[in-house]
Amino acid sequence: MRGPVRSGNRRRIWYWFLLIPYLFLLFPAAYARVDPVLGGFPFFYWYQLAWVVLTALLTTAVYFLSGDHG
Repeated sequence: MRGPVRSGNRRRIWYWFLLIPYLFLLFPAAYARVDPVLGGFPFFYWYQLAWVVLTALLTTAVYFLSGDHG
């Protein structure tokens, strides 16, 4: 009985990685600036857009690494 409980806890550790985007976007004052510009977009906008892509990749990784996908 102890084995499955430990295995379940180990899988849940991956869910903590889902806090990373939240923490990096929590304080807009830290990235509310214009420079550096990328492709004509001020930093404020492309930083947030980059986190959309990174969050999707991170969510996919946590999904497969946690093993909770049925």
